[in-house]
Amino acid sequence: MTEPSPIKPTHSPAGKPMGPIRSALRTIRLTIKSGLPKTLFGRALMIIVMPLILLQIVSAWVFYDRHWDTVTWRLSASVAGDIANTIDQLRRTPDARDEIFQSVRQNMELDITLLQGEILPNQETEISSQLDRLLAQAMNERVRRPFIIDSSSFRKQLILQIQLKDAVLNVVVPGSRLFSSTTYIFILWMVGTSLVLFAVASIFMRNQVRPIRRLARAVESFGKGREPEQDFKAEGALEVRQAANAFNLMSERIRRQIRQRTDMLSGVSHDLRTPLTRMKLQLAMLGDSPETQELSVNVSEMEKMIQDYLTFARGEGGEKSIECDLSEVVKDLAATWQASGIALDCHAEGKIVTWLKPNAFRRCIDNLIANASRYGSQVWLQAGKRGNAIEILVDDNGPGIPEQEREDAFRPFYRLDRSRNPSTGGTGLGLSISRDVARTHGGEILLETSPHGGLRARVRLPI
Repeated sequence: MTEPSPIKPTHSPAGKPMGPIRSALRTIRLTIKSGLPKTLFGRALMIIVMPLILLQIVSAWVFYDRHWDTVTWRLSASVAGDIANTIDQLRRTPDARDEIFQSVRQNMELDITLLQGEILPNQETEISSQLDRLLAQAMNERVRRPFIIDSSSFRKQLILQIQLKDAVLNVVVPGSRLFSSTTYIFILWMVGTSLVLFAVASIFMRNQVRPIRRLARAVESFGKGREPEQDFKAEGALEVRQAANAFNLMSERIRRQIRQRTDMLSGVSHDLRTPLTRMKLQLAMLGDSPETQELSVNVSEMEKMIQDYLTFARGEGGEKSIECDLSEVVKDLAATWQASGIALDCHAEGKIVTWLKPNAFRRCIDNLIANASRYGSQVWLQAGKRGNAIEILVDDNGPGIPEQEREDAFRPFYRLDRSRNPSTGGTGLGLSISRDVARTHGGEILLETSPHGGLRARVRLPI
């Protein structure tokens, strides 16, 4: 009869974790590679979570390396020593087998039975867990006999079968002798404290990020022309308060500059209109003659030019933004041009409620329609939402503008018509005023080729 060889312990996935630091670094690298969160709150949480995860992995490694291995090895060695002592007693006093088994059952909590004439299968058994590996190592060192381990229900009990000379010793070991509950207690405390710390950190970071979000909304609102009635209140961390104070100072300087410019231009407008009014009165007193009529036309053109220049420089800075229906504004403007005899086709896609400076916006679209009607016989006006923006399209069937000159067309006093005749080329301020108004609303104007063959002016406003 050949006896089975002792079990050779092998490592398995259920064994002690190998390279936890390397795994943690790999996880962090993959997270960074996949892309960090876009928001500040998400990035702040990542800054907190990643070290927390790394700390948990290091703690788990230290626990398994020191506590789990040490405690499990001592428990396994204790069971193996009790079994070796029982086998030694059976060898010395085989007649006292029942008394020995009774004593072992009472004092060592081992349920032992002897299977006469049984032989263990002559094959190696694969190790399935860290507990099996340590127990097999202890059995090889202390018992030195072939054995089989059945740990399928190790939390309740573990069965060991040891090959003796003419029998098999069947040992049922209770799970309490080999399984330490401190593992779950440690994991519970580790996960529980991590969740508590994560919740506290989330609340703290949310409170820190909230003033930044409020500042971002205030800056966005100010950039869209929705000037707040009072300064943004500085709250949060020192850096956030500094940014808020800088924003308040900047917005106050911009408002002061706009007020000063508007006041100055109001005075200039009054000073220029007074002599023009006297000139018109004097021309009216001179009577009707070809010379006076020509002078009257020149004075009227001068008055219109001055009005356009002042309108461009003033930029409608004093008007307040209100929430209104853009579709109604566009339709009213189209009706006015249609009533004047202009061939204009208008289409607005439903109700478009947004914040506008109505008079400034009307002037913006009015200038675009005037420019289109000056060079084309048909004008198309459309308004609708496109994604996260509002688009207003003004098309004509005129000659258009060469692509290389489209950006220059927005420059003040720039005219495609090289003559200085306002009746053919205008004053060169229409597109400049329109872009100025669009940018005041946080938007932009683009010039493109119209599908109707002429020029398309695309006005984009943020929602």
